Amino acid sequence: MAELGRRFLYRIFCVLALILTVYLLVDLYLSHTLDIRVMVLSGILFAVIFVGLLDWRHNYAALQRKEQELKIYKHYIKPLEELTKDIRARQHEFDNHMNAILNMHVTIDNYDELVAAQSAYGKEIYDDKARCNPALLHISDKILAGFLYSKIISAPSYIHIDIQVLSREIITSVSEHSLVEIIGTLTDNAFEAATPELNAVEMILDAKEDKLIFMIKNQVRGLTMGDISHFFEKGYTTKENREGRGLGLYQAESIAGLCGGEITVELLEQESFQEICFRVEL
Repeated sequence: MAELGRRFLYRIFCVLALILTVYLLVDLYLSHTLDIRVMVLSGILFAVIFVGLLDWRHNYAALQRKEQELKIYKHYIKPLEELTKDIRARQHEFDNHMNAILNMHVTIDNYDELVAAQSAYGKEIYDDKARCNPALLHISDKILAGFLYSKIISAPSYIHIDIQVLSREIITSVSEHSLVEIIGTLTDNAFEAATPELNAVEMILDAKEDKLIFMIKNQVRGLTMGDISHFFEKGYTTKENREGRGLGLYQAESIAGLCGGEITVELLEQESFQEICFRVEL
Protein backbone atom coordinates (compact mmCIF):
# COMPACT_ATOMS: atom_id res chain seq x y z
CA MET A 1 0.00 0.00 0.00
CA ALA A 2 2.90 2.37 0.79
CA GLU A 3 4.36 1.76 -2.68
CA LEU A 4 1.00 2.49 -4.30
CA GLY A 5 0.75 5.72 -2.28
CA ARG A 6 4.17 6.87 -3.46
CA ARG A 7 3.32 6.10 -7.08
CA PHE A 8 0.05 8.00 -6.76
CA LEU A 9 1.81 11.08 -5.35
CA TYR A 10 4.43 10.88 -8.10
CA ARG A 11 1.73 10.90 -10.76
CA ILE A 12 0.04 13.91 -9.16
CA PHE A 13 3.42 15.65 -9.18
CA CYS A 14 3.88 14.90 -12.89
CA VAL A 15 0.50 16.36 -13.77
CA LEU A 16 1.04 19.50 -11.67
CA ALA A 17 4.54 19.93 -13.09
CA LEU A 18 3.17 19.69 -16.61
CA ILE A 19 0.53 22.31 -15.91
CA LEU A 20 3.09 24.64 -14.29
CA THR A 21 5.57 24.21 -17.16
CA VAL A 22 2.96 25.03 -19.78
CA TYR A 23 1.90 28.10 -17.78
CA LEU A 24 5.49 29.37 -17.46
CA LEU A 25 6.21 28.83 -21.15
CA VAL A 26 3.11 30.75 -22.15
CA ASP A 27 3.96 33.53 -19.69
CA LEU A 28 7.56 33.81 -20.94
CA TYR A 29 6.39 33.80 -24.54
CA LEU A 30 3.90 36.59 -23.96
CA SER A 31 6.51 38.65 -22.07
CA HIS A 32 9.09 38.07 -24.87
CA THR A 33 11.65 36.62 -22.43
CA LEU A 34 11.62 33.06 -23.80
CA ASP A 35 15.14 31.98 -24.88
CA ILE A 36 16.88 28.75 -25.94
CA ARG A 37 17.98 27.81 -22.39
CA VAL A 38 14.45 27.94 -21.10
CA MET A 39 13.28 25.89 -24.06
CA VAL A 40 15.94 23.18 -23.42
CA LEU A 41 15.07 22.99 -19.74
CA SER A 42 11.40 22.82 -20.62
CA GLY A 43 12.10 20.00 -23.09
CA ILE A 44 13.95 18.02 -20.41
CA LEU A 45 11.11 18.57 -17.96
CA PHE A 46 8.57 17.50 -20.55
CA ALA A 47 10.59 14.31 -21.18
CA VAL A 48 10.67 13.48 -17.47
CA ILE A 49 6.92 14.07 -17.17
CA PHE A 50 6.25 12.00 -20.28
CA VAL A 51 8.26 9.05 -18.92
CA GLY A 52 6.40 9.36 -15.62
CA LEU A 53 3.03 9.25 -17.34
CA LEU A 54 4.07 6.22 -19.40
CA ASP A 55 5.13 4.50 -16.20
CA TRP A 56 1.77 5.33 -14.66
CA ARG A 57 -0.08 3.90 -17.65
CA HIS A 58 1.99 0.71 -17.59
CA ASN A 59 1.43 0.14 -13.89
CA TYR A 60 -2.28 0.91 -14.16
CA ALA A 61 -2.67 -1.70 -16.92
CA ALA A 62 -0.72 -4.23 -14.81
CA LEU A 63 -2.95 -3.50 -11.82
CA GLN A 64 -6.07 -4.07 -13.93
CA ARG A 65 -4.69 -7.43 -15.12
CA LYS A 66 -4.01 -8.45 -11.53
CA GLU A 67 -7.56 -7.55 -10.55
CA GLN A 68 -8.94 -9.61 -13.43
CA GLU A 69 -6.79 -12.58 -12.40
CA LEU A 70 -8.04 -12.28 -8.81
CA LYS A 71 -11.68 -12.19 -9.95
CA ILE A 72 -11.14 -15.28 -12.10
CA TYR A 73 -9.44 -17.08 -9.21
CA LYS A 74 -12.32 -16.33 -6.84
CA HIS A 75 -14.89 -17.31 -9.47
CA TYR A 76 -13.43 -20.69 -10.46
CA ILE A 77 -11.87 -21.92 -7.22
CA LYS A 78 -15.36 -22.74 -5.92
CA PRO A 79 -16.17 -25.13 -8.81
CA LEU A 80 -12.85 -26.86 -8.06
CA GLU A 81 -13.95 -27.38 -4.47
CA GLU A 82 -17.26 -28.75 -5.77
CA LEU A 83 -15.32 -31.13 -8.02
CA THR A 84 -13.47 -32.48 -4.98
CA LYS A 85 -16.71 -33.04 -3.07
CA ASP A 86 -18.38 -34.64 -6.10
CA ILE A 87 -15.54 -37.11 -6.63
CA ARG A 88 -15.49 -38.06 -2.94
CA ALA A 89 -19.24 -38.64 -2.99
CA ARG A 90 -19.03 -40.73 -6.14
CA GLN A 91 -16.20 -42.78 -4.65
CA HIS A 92 -18.51 -43.67 -1.77
CA GLU A 93 -21.30 -44.51 -4.25
CA PHE A 94 -18.88 -46.64 -6.28
CA ASP A 95 -17.98 -48.70 -3.21
CA ASN A 96 -21.68 -49.32 -2.57
CA HIS A 97 -22.28 -50.32 -6.20
CA MET A 98 -19.37 -52.76 -6.13
CA ASN A 99 -20.74 -54.37 -2.99
CA ALA A 100 -24.15 -54.71 -4.67
CA ILE A 101 -22.65 -56.37 -7.76
CA LEU A 102 -20.41 -58.71 -5.75
CA ASN A 103 -23.32 -59.88 -3.62
CA MET A 104 -25.85 -60.46 -6.39
CA HIS A 105 -25.02 -64.19 -6.35
CA VAL A 106 -26.61 -64.40 -2.89
CA THR A 107 -30.09 -63.69 -4.28
CA ILE A 108 -29.64 -64.97 -7.88
CA ASP A 109 -28.61 -68.63 -8.21
CA ASN A 110 -29.07 -68.91 -11.99
CA TYR A 111 -25.84 -68.15 -13.88
CA ASP A 112 -27.46 -66.57 -16.94
CA GLU A 113 -29.74 -64.41 -14.81
CA LEU A 114 -26.77 -63.36 -12.64
CA VAL A 115 -24.72 -62.30 -15.69
CA ALA A 116 -27.68 -60.40 -17.14
CA ALA A 117 -28.38 -58.63 -13.83
CA GLN A 118 -24.73 -57.65 -13.34
CA SER A 119 -24.49 -56.40 -16.93
CA ALA A 120 -27.65 -54.31 -16.59
CA TYR A 121 -26.50 -52.89 -13.27
CA GLY A 122 -23.04 -52.12 -14.66
CA LYS A 123 -24.55 -50.31 -17.67
CA GLU A 124 -26.74 -48.25 -15.35
CA ILE A 125 -23.68 -47.21 -13.35
CA TYR A 126 -21.77 -46.35 -16.53
CA ASP A 127 -24.63 -44.22 -17.88
CA ASP A 128 -24.79 -42.35 -14.58
CA LYS A 129 -21.04 -41.89 -14.20
CA ALA A 130 -19.40 -38.57 -13.39
CA ARG A 131 -19.09 -36.26 -16.37
CA CYS A 132 -15.62 -35.23 -15.34
CA ASN A 133 -12.29 -37.02 -15.18
CA PRO A 134 -10.86 -36.91 -11.62
CA ALA A 135 -7.47 -36.17 -13.20
CA LEU A 136 -8.58 -32.52 -13.40
CA LEU A 137 -8.00 -32.39 -9.65
CA HIS A 138 -4.31 -33.05 -10.13
CA ILE A 139 -3.36 -30.58 -12.87
CA SER A 140 -1.13 -27.73 -11.77
CA ASP A 141 -3.42 -24.98 -13.09
CA LYS A 142 -6.26 -25.02 -10.54
CA ILE A 143 -8.11 -22.14 -12.18
CA LEU A 144 -8.25 -24.00 -15.49
CA ALA A 145 -9.42 -27.14 -13.66
CA GLY A 146 -12.24 -25.27 -11.93
CA PHE A 147 -13.21 -23.51 -15.15
CA LEU A 148 -13.41 -26.73 -17.19
CA TYR A 149 -15.40 -28.44 -14.44
CA SER A 150 -17.88 -25.55 -14.33
CA LYS A 151 -18.33 -25.83 -18.10
CA ILE A 152 -18.79 -29.59 -17.99
CA ILE A 153 -21.41 -29.69 -15.24
CA SER A 154 -23.41 -26.88 -16.89
CA ALA A 155 -23.51 -28.60 -20.30
CA PRO A 156 -26.83 -30.07 -21.54
CA SER A 157 -27.44 -33.53 -20.10
CA TYR A 158 -27.58 -35.21 -23.53
CA ILE A 159 -23.95 -34.32 -24.31
CA HIS A 160 -21.47 -37.13 -23.71
CA ILE A 161 -18.19 -35.53 -22.62
CA ASP A 162 -14.87 -37.36 -22.61
CA ILE A 163 -11.95 -35.43 -21.14
CA GLN A 164 -8.40 -36.73 -21.24
CA VAL A 165 -5.57 -35.20 -19.20
CA LEU A 166 -2.25 -36.19 -20.76
CA SER A 167 -0.08 -33.89 -18.65
CA ARG A 168 -0.65 -32.72 -15.11
CA GLU A 169 1.95 -29.95 -15.35
CA ILE A 170 0.19 -27.21 -17.28
CA ILE A 171 2.81 -24.61 -18.16
CA THR A 172 1.98 -21.50 -20.17
CA SER A 173 2.97 -17.83 -20.14
CA VAL A 174 -0.57 -16.77 -21.09
CA SER A 175 -2.63 -15.05 -18.39
CA GLU A 176 -5.52 -16.94 -16.79
CA HIS A 177 -7.93 -14.31 -18.13
CA SER A 178 -6.87 -14.91 -21.74
CA LEU A 179 -6.74 -18.68 -21.26
CA VAL A 180 -10.29 -18.79 -19.91
CA GLU A 181 -11.60 -16.61 -22.73
CA ILE A 182 -10.03 -18.70 -25.50
CA ILE A 183 -10.87 -22.15 -24.12
CA GLY A 184 -14.31 -20.95 -23.02
CA THR A 185 -15.16 -19.83 -26.56
CA LEU A 186 -14.16 -23.18 -28.08
CA THR A 187 -16.01 -25.14 -25.38
CA ASP A 188 -19.18 -23.09 -25.76
CA ASN A 189 -19.12 -23.55 -29.54
CA ALA A 190 -18.72 -27.33 -29.22
CA PHE A 191 -21.60 -27.60 -26.73
CA GLU A 192 -23.86 -25.38 -28.86
CA ALA A 193 -23.18 -27.50 -31.94
CA ALA A 194 -24.01 -30.76 -30.14
CA THR A 195 -27.42 -32.38 -30.62
CA PRO A 196 -29.08 -35.42 -29.00
CA GLU A 197 -27.98 -37.40 -32.06
CA LEU A 198 -24.48 -35.93 -32.52
CA ASN A 199 -23.68 -35.60 -28.85
CA ALA A 200 -20.06 -36.66 -28.36
CA VAL A 201 -17.56 -33.99 -27.27
CA GLU A 202 -13.95 -34.92 -26.59
CA MET A 203 -11.44 -32.70 -24.78
CA ILE A 204 -7.69 -33.31 -24.55
CA LEU A 205 -5.45 -31.34 -22.18
CA ASP A 206 -1.69 -31.55 -22.59
CA ALA A 207 1.51 -29.50 -22.25
CA LYS A 208 4.75 -29.68 -24.20
CA GLU A 209 7.83 -27.44 -24.29
CA ASP A 210 6.37 -24.95 -21.80
CA LYS A 211 3.18 -24.57 -23.82
CA LEU A 212 -0.38 -25.63 -23.08
CA ILE A 213 -2.13 -27.74 -25.70
CA PHE A 214 -5.92 -27.96 -25.63
CA MET A 215 -7.95 -29.87 -28.21
CA ILE A 216 -11.70 -30.18 -28.45
CA LYS A 217 -13.65 -32.32 -30.93
CA ASN A 218 -17.36 -32.51 -31.60
CA GLN A 219 -19.55 -34.25 -34.15
CA VAL A 220 -21.13 -32.32 -37.03
CA ARG A 221 -22.66 -32.84 -40.44
CA GLY A 222 -22.65 -30.85 -43.66
CA LEU A 223 -19.51 -28.76 -43.05
CA THR A 224 -17.08 -28.03 -45.87
CA MET A 225 -13.51 -26.80 -45.93
CA GLY A 226 -14.93 -23.62 -47.42
CA ASP A 227 -16.96 -23.07 -44.24
CA ILE A 228 -13.90 -23.70 -42.08
CA SER A 229 -11.82 -21.19 -44.04
CA HIS A 230 -14.24 -18.46 -42.85
CA PHE A 231 -14.48 -19.55 -39.19
CA PHE A 232 -12.10 -16.89 -37.87
CA GLU A 233 -13.50 -14.01 -39.90
CA LYS A 234 -15.21 -11.27 -37.93
CA GLY A 235 -18.98 -11.61 -38.13
CA TYR A 236 -19.03 -15.06 -39.76
CA THR A 237 -21.36 -17.67 -38.23
CA THR A 238 -23.13 -20.86 -39.26
CA LYS A 239 -25.90 -20.35 -36.68
CA GLU A 240 -29.39 -19.34 -37.79
CA ASN A 241 -29.64 -16.52 -35.24
CA ARG A 242 -26.93 -14.20 -36.55
CA GLU A 243 -27.50 -11.27 -34.23
CA GLY A 244 -24.45 -10.78 -32.00
CA ARG A 245 -22.80 -13.89 -33.50
CA GLY A 246 -19.53 -14.44 -35.31
CA LEU A 247 -17.25 -12.70 -32.79
CA GLY A 248 -16.20 -15.57 -30.52
CA LEU A 249 -13.70 -17.38 -32.75
CA TYR A 250 -12.46 -14.09 -34.21
CA GLN A 251 -11.71 -12.73 -30.73
CA ALA A 252 -10.24 -16.05 -29.52
CA GLU A 253 -7.80 -16.15 -32.44
CA SER A 254 -6.90 -12.48 -31.93
CA ILE A 255 -6.13 -13.06 -28.25
CA ALA A 256 -4.13 -16.21 -29.04
CA GLY A 257 -2.10 -14.31 -31.63
CA LEU A 258 -1.32 -11.48 -29.20
CA CYS A 259 -0.17 -14.09 -26.67
CA GLY A 260 2.15 -15.77 -29.17
CA GLY A 261 -0.10 -18.80 -29.64
CA GLU A 262 -2.26 -20.20 -32.40
CA ILE A 263 -5.56 -21.95 -33.03
CA THR A 264 -5.87 -24.52 -35.80
CA VAL A 265 -8.93 -26.43 -37.01
CA GLU A 266 -9.28 -29.76 -38.78
CA LEU A 267 -12.28 -31.55 -40.33
CA LEU A 268 -12.27 -35.34 -40.03
CA GLU A 269 -14.60 -37.50 -42.13
CA GLN A 270 -16.25 -40.46 -40.35
CA GLU A 271 -18.73 -43.03 -41.69
CA SER A 272 -21.97 -41.26 -40.81
CA PHE A 273 -20.78 -37.87 -39.55
CA GLN A 274 -17.84 -35.49 -39.41
CA GLU A 275 -15.60 -34.50 -36.51
CA ILE A 276 -14.36 -30.96 -36.21
CA CYS A 277 -11.26 -30.55 -34.07
CA PHE A 278 -9.92 -27.25 -32.71
CA ARG A 279 -6.36 -27.25 -31.40
CA VAL A 280 -4.95 -24.46 -29.24
CA GLU A 281 -1.28 -24.07 -28.44
CA LEU A 282 -0.36 -21.29 -26.03
